[in-house]
Amino acid sequence: MGNRQRVVALVGLFSLTAVVMAQTMEKASSSRAGGAVVNARTVIVLTPDAKGPVRLATEDLASDMSKVFGAKPKIVSSAADAGGTAIVIHEGTDATRPAESFSIGVADGGGKKVVRLEGADMRGTIYAIYEFSQEFLGVDPMYYWTDNEPARRSSVVLAADLHKEYPAPVFKYRGWFPNDEDLLTGWAPDDKTGIAPAVWEKIDETILRLKGNIVVPGTWNFPDEQEMRIAGERGLILTQHHAMPLGVNVARWPKDVPYNFSTHPEILERAWKNAVAAIPQDQEVLWSVGLRGLSDVSYASMDPSVVGNDKRLGMLISKAIDEQIKIVRERFPDAKFVTDLWQEGARLEQAGLLKIPPEVTLVWADTGYGDPQDNGLVAAGQGIYFHVAMMNGRANQLTEMVPVERIYEQLGRYQKVGATAYFLVNTSDVRPVVMTTRAVMDAVWEGADKKTPDEFYKEWITEEFGAKAVPAVTEFYKAYFGAPALTQPFRPEPEGTMHFTREYGDQLYHTEGRELMLNTILQTPIVSVPSQAPKWEPPRYNTRSGGPEWVDATAKREIMACGEAQPRWDAVWQKAVADEGLVPAARRNFYNMAVLTMAATNRDSNRMLLEVSHAVEDLKVGDKAKAENEAQQAVAAMDHLLTTRKSAEYGKWKNWYRGDWLSGVARTQETAQIFAKWIDDPMTPVPPAMDWEWEAYYHILHHEDDRSVDVR
Repeated sequence: MGNRQRVVALVGLFSLTAVVMAQTMEKASSSRAGGAVVNARTVIVLTPDAKGPVRLATEDLASDMSKVFGAKPKIVSSAADAGGTAIVIHEGTDATRPAESFSIGVADGGGKKVVRLEGADMRGTIYAIYEFSQEFLGVDPMYYWTDNEPARRSSVVLAADLHKEYPAPVFKYRGWFPNDEDLLTGWAPDDKTGIAPAVWEKIDETILRLKGNIVVPGTWNFPDEQEMRIAGERGLILTQHHAMPLGVNVARWPKDVPYNFSTHPEILERAWKNAVAAIPQDQEVLWSVGLRGLSDVSYASMDPSVVGNDKRLGMLISKAIDEQIKIVRERFPDAKFVTDLWQEGARLEQAGLLKIPPEVTLVWADTGYGDPQDNGLVAAGQGIYFHVAMMNGRANQLTEMVPVERIYEQLGRYQKVGATAYFLVNTSDVRPVVMTTRAVMDAVWEGADKKTPDEFYKEWITEEFGAKAVPAVTEFYKAYFGAPALTQPFRPEPEGTMHFTREYGDQLYHTEGRELMLNTILQTPIVSVPSQAPKWEPPRYNTRSGGPEWVDATAKREIMACGEAQPRWDAVWQKAVADEGLVPAARRNFYNMAVLTMAATNRDSNRMLLEVSHAVEDLKVGDKAKAENEAQQAVAAMDHLLTTRKSAEYGKWKNWYRGDWLSGVARTQETAQIFAKWIDDPMTPVPPAMDWEWEAYYHILHHEDDRSVDVR
């Protein structure tokens, strides 16, 4: 045997000896303390009458244990089948216990140790299962999105006197709205559900691991689609967003059929009744009531009688809510209701023009930037619709944008006045906003007063990037959230009302950058037009901008705003690159996604808009050479961003950005290339004068074929 072989053999012997000694010491310690040893031989006890959602969560626990211990445990129906420690899952029947509370404890049971996971009800039991995985097995509740696998261990020892009670949540209803889901659709397309059922399963699983209980399963779907059934089978409560009262898919309203509650109320009422009838009798639903127009616009755009008449608009919305409640209660007598005050809804409520029945939970919406629109009027028993991502052409679709400090401040404000009846977070495509999604879900479960933003950063960074990275990456996040230029207020606000400042989101750069280039080339407003003529009513398209005056004013503004922000973004990028060395090798793929790609998206996009704005201004004074160079710099910024994004398409995430139709980074690169060529040669072919914003929805809704709302 050579020297190298002897060294390898000795190292292997020492490693084996260390493992054996550790296991011996662990068993001895457990024996002395009388604790419960959970390992590969531990069985899970689940009674045959366990509900389906509890059974699915139990399967997840078995999968978690296989990751930790290297073998999947047996799931048996009786503790008598356990040879050693048994994990017993029990759904309590004590109606006096708070809903969704649970406990985890160790007890003696027939000469063996029993780890008891007990919930006050079905979802409390599910939370007990997932909390055990998170707290005692080290499983990241967002593992699917963070690719964070738990450490391998031979066993886990629980103290003999372990008994932990977990109280009911602070917010009653808590959940997600995966909205404008272009990335998810492009990454995991499915002909029947838009997004593959397996991905919907993971979305619902993650909501439950974060102790949520409600879900809006996508933007524009019909109430009988498969993702609804999947959510119900998982144990989640179905609800609907503000633009789809009672689940009517208004984006697929039949063409040439009136949508007017003043002149044809019977048509809308039939649509509401048919949507309610499509929901299975045993499905738990939190019904959203209200009245908006088609494709998430104000109802005032559909009915001339309410234009400029807020009093009548408020009266019609109130009347619609009353009618919707009657329709639902004919089929579901014990139904629960919410109404989301999005945009004009908040204005009408503040003016006292809405009459919301007491059985309907009033939900204030934020602006899309984490700023609720209640103007200080929020009261006990109300709730909040919150965004950590939003598609509006100006906010964030590809990266984090809402500071953790704002999350804790605003949720803490609602908690303080007792407005904890409801919380829905818009997650868009989930993966780009995992950190803030985790922050809001933690806060609405345990309370926004349980930790500070810095304590959250410490927990998050330690879990995802290791303790060594905490100081540096905390500084990165604070610099990142402080880097964007600030926009003007969302709307003119009267003196004495709440004032919101909003950051440039990743969409803004691309929306304005493309508009500037195309308006400059074509000297005409950009007009959105549908790419096909379906049987259902297409989205409403509006001129977004245009004309020399708009181009000049916008270019001047962005030269100032983006020029002032660019040094900050350059510093953020440099820090992200420098901090990577602090992250363990196994976590650098996720670091590429959550930090490097996020920083590059904003830095390079800000640079693109700045260079395009300079080029537009230089063309105006006739400096063609300088303008062409600046256009090429814009192309280079997009090239760098697209190259960086490839690092985030590792493993199962291959083609993640294939569905980037809404923000449209590749569209911006294409437009910048044409713009640069056009500056050099005005005879260069140019793209049509259209906005690609709704291209995404033809992909997202493709699986629905030409189906439209049933109004018969």
